Amino acid sequence: MKFLQMLKAKRLELEAQRAEFVEAMEAVTETAETEARTELNEAESAAFDEARTAVAGLDTELDTIDARIAELEPVAATRASAPETDAPQIMRRTEVADAGNVLELGRGAARDQALALLETRSAEVDTAIGDRVESLVRQGKSRNFDGDQIVRRMLITDSDAYRSAWMKMVTQAQPVLTVEESRAMQAWAEFRAMNITTDTAGGFGVPVLIDPSIILTAQGSLNPFEAISRIETITTDAWRGVSSAGVTWAFQAESATVTNGQPTLAQPIVNSHMARGFIPYTIEVGGDYPGFASEMSTLLAEGFAELKAQKFAVGAGDGSEEPFGIFTALDANTNVEVAVTTAGTFSGTDINKVWGQLPDRFKQNATWVMSHTVGNEVASFGAANNLSFVTVDLTQELETVRQRPVEFASYAPAMTTGTAAANRLVVGDFRNYLIAQRAGMEVELVPHLFDVTNNRPTGERGWFAHARVGADSINDNGFRLLQN
Repeated sequence: MKFLQMLKAKRLELEAQRAEFVEAMEAVTETAETEARTELNEAESAAFDEARTAVAGLDTELDTIDARIAELEPVAATRASAPETDAPQIMRRTEVADAGNVLELGRGAARDQALALLETRSAEVDTAIGDRVESLVRQGKSRNFDGDQIVRRMLITDSDAYRSAWMKMVTQAQPVLTVEESRAMQAWAEFRAMNITTDTAGGFGVPVLIDPSIILTAQGSLNPFEAISRIETITTDAWRGVSSAGVTWAFQAESATVTNGQPTLAQPIVNSHMARGFIPYTIEVGGDYPGFASEMSTLLAEGFAELKAQKFAVGAGDGSEEPFGIFTALDANTNVEVAVTTAGTFSGTDINKVWGQLPDRFKQNATWVMSHTVGNEVASFGAANNLSFVTVDLTQELETVRQRPVEFASYAPAMTTGTAAANRLVVGDFRNYLIAQRAGMEVELVPHLFDVTNNRPTGERGWFAHARVGADSINDNGFRLLQN
C-alpha cells in the first residue's frame, strides 16, 4: 500500500526532527553545566522551552501515525498474499496474539492493547490498582519517564503465556516451557536488554498487576510518606528536575527599566538505589497462578514496604546506597533546623516556635510527621498553648496541630530525655519530599535451600528479589525540623 509507505516515511522524518530538538535541549543544559551555572539565562530558557514544546507535539503526532500504521500493516500483508480482487478490504485493529508480538507494535497500538488488557483483567484487579496502572499507561514520554516501557512491560508480563511461564521459572529448577511460553520469555529477555542496563542480569519481571514497585501496595508499619509526598514513577536510574524560588515581580513607574526578576534555577537529582530481599518458601506453595500470584505478591510487598517505611524516615542517603529519609535530609541543613527553647525540655512553646519559623507559603499544605511517643507527649500539652488540637482526650488519637494533620511514622525518632542532640518532629509541605520509584521488580530463583548445620535440603526454595527506589528533599525550605 502506497499510503502505508508514505506514513512510514513521514514517521522517519518526524523521528529525525524530534532527535534534533532533544539534542537542542541537552545542549542548553550542558552549556550551563560546563560553566558551573545553576541557572539558565533568558535566551537559554526560551530555547529550552521551545524545544520541549516541539518534542511534546511531535510525540503526539508520532503516536497517531503509529496507531494508523498498526491498523494498515495487516491489511497490506493480506493483500500481498491474497489474489487480486475488487472486493472491498475491511481494516481491523490488530490484536496481540502472544507476548512475542509486543516489541513489533507501534506506540499507539501498544498503548491501546495495554488498556484493553487492563479491562479484561478488571475482575482480578483492585480498582485503585487498576486506576494507577491506567494512569501510567496513558502517560507519554518525559525526561524521567517513558510510558511506553510500562505499556510493553505490561503486555509481556501479564500475557497468559508469560504468567504461566513465570510461575514455572520461579518455582521449578528445570522448567519445561511450551512454544508460546518460550516466545513470551524471549520477548521479556529482548525487552530487558533494550530498557534495563544497570540492574542485576537475568531476573524475571514480576507481572505488572502484582508488582509492588508499580501498584504501591499498603504496608504493615506506619509509612505515611507514600500518601503525603510527591511520588514520581521513573523508567531511568534517577529523577532529574528543575526547581526555582520563583520570579520576582514589582510595580514600577511608567517607562522605568524593568527589574531583573530572573529566577535562580536549581537542578535537583534523586538517585534510585537497589533494594534487595530474600524470600524463602516451601515447595508446596506452588499451584495455580491466581493463588500463587496472590501469595507471592503479599510476600514481595511486605518486606519491600517495611524497608521503605524505615528509609523514607531515617535513610542515610546516597553515600550509603539508600534513599535520604526526611529526618536525615533536613538534619544536614542547619537553615531549617529549629532548636527547642530549653535543652532537655519539650513543651507547647516549642511547637509554636517551629510552626512560626515555617515560611507562610508552606503552611497551607503542611503536615506534621512524628513518632507515636513524640505524639503522646504533644497531646499532653493540651489546648492551653493554642495548639488547636482536635481533642485533648488522651484516649483518642492526636489528629491535628495548628489545624494541620498529624501523621505517625513507625521509624520516626522516638521521644528521648536529657540534653543530648535528638530530632523530634518534622513539619512542612511534603510535596517537596520526592520519592522516585523505578517501575519494575524482578525475582530470581534459588532452587534449593540447605540447612546451615548439616547442609541437607530443607524442602524450600528461595527468591532473590530486587527493585530500585530513591527519595530526598528537593526543597529543604519547605520544612522545619524540631531538635533537642
